[in-house]
Amino acid sequence: MSDPGAVLADLRAESEELDALVAGLPAERWAAPTPAEGWTVTHQIAHLAWTDRQALLSATDPDGFARAAAAALAAPLTFVDEAAEAGAKVPPAELLADWRAGREELLRALAGRPRGEKLPWYGPPMSVASMATARLMETWAHGQDVADALGVVRRPTGRLRHIARIGVRTRDFAFLTHQLTPPGEEFRVELRAPDGAVWEYGPPDAGQRVTGDGLEFCLLVTQRAHRADLPSLRAEGADAQRWLEIAQAFAGPPGKGREPSGKGGGA
Repeated sequence: MSDPGAVLADLRAESEELDALVAGLPAERWAAPTPAEGWTVTHQIAHLAWTDRQALLSATDPDGFARAAAAALAAPLTFVDEAAEAGAKVPPAELLADWRAGREELLRALAGRPRGEKLPWYGPPMSVASMATARLMETWAHGQDVADALGVVRRPTGRLRHIARIGVRTRDFAFLTHQLTPPGEEFRVELRAPDGAVWEYGPPDAGQRVTGDGLEFCLLVTQRAHRADLPSLRAEGADAQRWLEIAQAFAGPPGKGREPSGKGGGA
């Protein structure tokens, strides 16, 4: 079981890094379009603020969360965009203050929950560590959208290990969400960390293998880059190859992902 304290510390650091990207932006830059169709920088931060508040509700008022989730899931294909659109109407300074307050409340709430407790969510219930990891993944992924919109290249950190782990653990989900039968055997996954170490998953003698750069894998499973633009990622075996074509670490229906840049890449 992951240590919630370590994940929460990394979630705080990830949030603060994104905060630093947007804190000094003039109002017109908040309106910059991001790679997510129809979403500006404002929409991205509004989405994070909303999801943090939903996670806070889950951790502090499960019955209230159940009511909110039922209302949201009545419009499963539109509720995320609708929440982002509503939040994007708030002035940037007010939105930033709300995101800061909400994420701080969430960190305190998660830190105070019993380690093994399951928290309700839009999919299966999650442990405190899993909820924190999911929030870190979303913060990093939407932060990538913001960075791309602003023309900023972010330095990868060891916090990516949390996202890589989710990406590996959601392999079967990616197959199922594409109406495909998940492979019966484990894959071997070896990813190069930013510090040069190797993150390893699965049996060393597995017949199906994925290798490559940890950052590129995280971009793939969060669908922030097209497979063709991730040259380090290599798959051995037909099932592993198929996985890299459909990988999805986030809940919900398959995303559209990014279009290839045309610069070449993975095989």
